[in-house]
Amino acid sequence: MNSSVAHAELIATFKRAQADAAHKLGLIKAAANKGPKAVQAATETAAKAVKRRDSFAKKMDNLGVSLKD
Repeated sequence: MNSSVAHAELIATFKRAQADAAHKLGLIKAAANKGPKAVQAATETAAKAVKRRDSFAKKMDNLGVSLKD
């Protein structure tokens, strides 16, 4: 696999992780009406998604891959 294909796959994976993290952070607001346990579960899930997103961002940075906004 050449590096441009690997970079494209990494970028696609990062974008999916970024969208997932944004979605999970939004779920915290929805869980607010359901009580503290629901908020805690949503917060933990969102934290994992953010950690996953940041991990992919670090891998991209290490490879010198950047997303142009």
